[in-house]
Amino acid sequence: MSNLTKGLILVVVILAIGAGLVIWKKKVGGQTTESFNQITRPEIEVLLADVAKTNPMVLKRLKEDPEMKKQQIDNLKQLLAFASQAQRDGLASDPTSHQELANIHAEILAVNYDREINKDKGPMPPFGFITEDMISAYWADESQGGGGTGWFSGLMGKIGLGAPTEQRSHEAEFTDFLASKIAVLKASSPEMKDREISDEERTQARDIFAKTRIYDAEYLQKLNAGELTPEFITKANLQVKLQQAQYLARLYSEKKAESDKVTDEDITKYIGEHPELDPAQKRIQAQAILDRAKAGEDFAALANEFTQDPGNKGPDGTLQGGIYTDVPKGRMVVPFEEAALALQPGQVSPELVVTDFGFHIIKLERKLSPSPNKGANKDPKSGDSSASGDTYDARHILISTGYKDPENPTAREMPVKDYVRNKLEADKEKKLLDELIASNNIQVPEDFTIPEVSDDQLQQMKQKQQMPPGMPQGMPPGVQVNGPDGKPVKPDAKKPEPKKK
Repeated sequence: MSNLTKGLILVVVILAIGAGLVIWKKKVGGQTTESFNQITRPEIEVLLADVAKTNPMVLKRLKEDPEMKKQQIDNLKQLLAFASQAQRDGLASDPTSHQELANIHAEILAVNYDREINKDKGPMPPFGFITEDMISAYWADESQGGGGTGWFSGLMGKIGLGAPTEQRSHEAEFTDFLASKIAVLKASSPEMKDREISDEERTQARDIFAKTRIYDAEYLQKLNAGELTPEFITKANLQVKLQQAQYLARLYSEKKAESDKVTDEDITKYIGEHPELDPAQKRIQAQAILDRAKAGEDFAALANEFTQDPGNKGPDGTLQGGIYTDVPKGRMVVPFEEAALALQPGQVSPELVVTDFGFHIIKLERKLSPSPNKGANKDPKSGDSSASGDTYDARHILISTGYKDPENPTAREMPVKDYVRNKLEADKEKKLLDELIASNNIQVPEDFTIPEVSDDQLQQMKQKQQMPPGMPQGMPPGVQVNGPDGKPVKPDAKKPEPKKK
């Protein structure tokens, strides 16, 4: 996974918003896409104020850790840069993406509206105040051309969104809604490629579709009537914007992943230009040990003295003499195994064996055959028992060519090629990101006020029995709707689980 992709996963932790909901921003009289090149200080502070109510511990950490704050700002810039470029590249115009964006418009506003208008009415499942009569009226509100004269059409008429001449029916809209959800799911989850939803799952998806559209329409009605607070509108619109950005950023990241890969030629060229990475001195050391082993010195003693293989120490710290017993064919890396199995028992490989891990000196102790200790001995490196099949025993001395990133004191040693690959990928990604931020004129404020968090708030947070954000079932398996906190909304526990084919 690239560093840019990792950044997208982490993005905006402090804002307590999440992945998956993206929209076309609808306005009376037309439809337009959102602009992603900036987020303002007031917008951030509105969201932080909301986080103060739900997760004060995050704000406390943010206030005390300047590096965390900087990381979140950088992640926001990355998110907006990717989304802006995806929009410029036309990724949002793909039919499936376009439909999915339209789907999400209703979903995110409906979830926010439900929580806002019903927050003081006591515990209730999401959309619990939408009655069966309202749902029936929504589906019954159809006529030729899709226009209607019932409750829902009346509501839309009040806000200036009455049926145009060629308005599509709710059933047709639902069909496209479901088709895009399934297409997005199958594209992101190959194991779902041949999955078909059941009639029950389709019925539940139809139910949730109606509920989100009902509340989306009510939201627009109250918005036009001036009955929603500016704070709520700002918060909902910003969540919409960031959810849009995350969806499009993911599309862009997937598009760039293949073209931005670092090749083996790139790695070889870089190592050639940086002599400090060239393992020439380690090769000389390994060759000297090999010469001693070929001259008849005790291989186990040489292994205990020189090997840099951590597997040479048993669980109690006892040195193993480089032995690997009952090694099934196929466990070791190919160059190691080919060299070992080309030997006769007691023979030392005449040449150094080179892998990404370093230089290997190998002595075969037992040729490939049924294990004499089947199921009893364990490979000291893997800890796995040899339960069946042919195995071999070999001794091994490793002179590691691992390299530790000098700029990261906590990093573990890794093969030089892995280090170089990671470095080149990071450099390439940083260059790309800097270019995208500049070309898309991305603007994110670095100075904003973080609300104070009291000890009482933190204590209440610990004691509060939080109810997970929810939504009635109604989506096909794997097709989830995320709430504004970024977590998948969960089904009403009182409703039956969908049957699986």
